[in-house]
Amino acid sequence: MNPVTKNITFDVAKIREDFPILKRKVNGYPLAYLDNAATSQTPKPVMDVIIDYYSNYNANIHRGVHSLSQEATDKYEQARIKIQKHFNAQKAHEIIFTSGTTHGINLVANGFSAILKEGDEILVSALEHHSNIVPWQMLCEKTGAILRVIPMNEEGELIYPAFEELISENTKMVFLNHVSNALGTVNPIEKIIKKAHSVDAAVLIDGAQAAPHIKADVQELDVDFYVASAHKMCGPTGVGVLYGKEEWLEKLPPYQGGGEMIDTVTFEKTTYAGLPHKFEAGTPNICGGIAFGAAIDYLNQIGFENIASSENDLLNYATKKLMEIDGMKIYGVSKNKTAVISFNIEGLHPYDIGTLLDKMGIAVRTGHHCAQPIMDFYRIPGTVRASFSFYNTKGEVERFIEALKKAKSMLS
Repeated sequence: MNPVTKNITFDVAKIREDFPILKRKVNGYPLAYLDNAATSQTPKPVMDVIIDYYSNYNANIHRGVHSLSQEATDKYEQARIKIQKHFNAQKAHEIIFTSGTTHGINLVANGFSAILKEGDEILVSALEHHSNIVPWQMLCEKTGAILRVIPMNEEGELIYPAFEELISENTKMVFLNHVSNALGTVNPIEKIIKKAHSVDAAVLIDGAQAAPHIKADVQELDVDFYVASAHKMCGPTGVGVLYGKEEWLEKLPPYQGGGEMIDTVTFEKTTYAGLPHKFEAGTPNICGGIAFGAAIDYLNQIGFENIASSENDLLNYATKKLMEIDGMKIYGVSKNKTAVISFNIEGLHPYDIGTLLDKMGIAVRTGHHCAQPIMDFYRIPGTVRASFSFYNTKGEVERFIEALKKAKSMLS
C-alpha cells in the first residue's frame, strides 16, 4: 500500500462505459465485480477486435498465400511485437504465445527435464500458485532433482535471509511469482534474480498476478523467463505469453511436435523451426493473440501509473473499512502489495460469506485460491478474497462492506 502519483486525466466513470458487463445485475442487484485476480473483465475495444477478426479476416496463419491468411498473419505478428515492446524484450522471437501462464511454466519445466540431473536443486517459494509448484514436482520426479522451498512469514512475505541460506552452487533454477495471487504480496524479485544469477541459476517469474498492475521490464530485471496470461489483463481467456531469453529458448527442446514448429520432415529425420515457431506447434489461438495485443494497447492507454494509483486507493480504503468489522482477520499485510485482500471473519466459513455476498450482487472468490500451502501455513481452510481493478469504484467497496456486515449478522 505505497503512495503512487495519480494522473488527473483518469476518469473511472468514463472507463466503466467500456465494460458492458459492469452494467448488468446479479440476483436483482447491480454487479460489483471484485474477483479480478481470477479473471479481469474485457473492454469493448478488445471485443471489437475479436468481432473484426471473425467478421473480416478469419484464416489460418503463416501458411497461406491468399489475402485473408496474410492479413491474419500480419495482425498476429504485430500483436507479438506489441507484447515484446510492452515487456521490453530485446527481440520479438523471445515472445512465445501460449494458452496461458500454466502452459508457459509447463513448457519451461518440460525443457529443463533434458538439462537437470540427479542431485541438482531447484527453489520455489512458499507463496506459489499450484501452477508454479506441481510442474516442478513433476520435473523432480522425472530427473531426480531436489525441490527446496523459500519460507514465508506471518505477514505473507518471503524470508529473504532464508533464501540466501538455501541457494548454493547446486541451485540450477529458481521459480517464484512476482505477486502472490492469494495475498497480493509483491515479491522482491530484483534481489532474488540477482542472487540466483550469482550462482548461475536460471530464474522464471510467474507474472500472472503482476502483469495487470505492474509493467515489468524483462531486460531491466535481467530475468530468464517471465510468464503471463491475457485474461488477467483485460484480454480473452486461453492465450498467454512466455518471454524467454534467446539463449535459454535455444537450449530448450521443443515442447510439442506437429505443424508450424518444423523446418523439414521425413520419416527418417525431422528438423525444427527457429524461434518463436519452435514452441508454437499447431494452429494457435489466432484471434486470442491479436486480442491480447489490443488489451495491451488498452492498458497502456489507461496508463499503468493511473492503474496503480486507482487500485492503491481502493486497497487502502477497503482495508480501513474491513478492519472496522469485529472478528476481521486479513492475511497478507505486506507493505508492498497489490489490490488484493484475503480475509476471514472469526467463526464464519469463507464459502458461506461468499455465497451470501453473491446474493447481494458482490462477486468475490472463496477457498484456497490454488495456493493450498499458504492456507496450510495459516492453518485455515481458505479465505474470502476481494481483488480490485482500475474500473472498480469506492461506491462498490462501500456496497461490499455493507453486504459483508449483513452477511455477518445473518451467519452469526
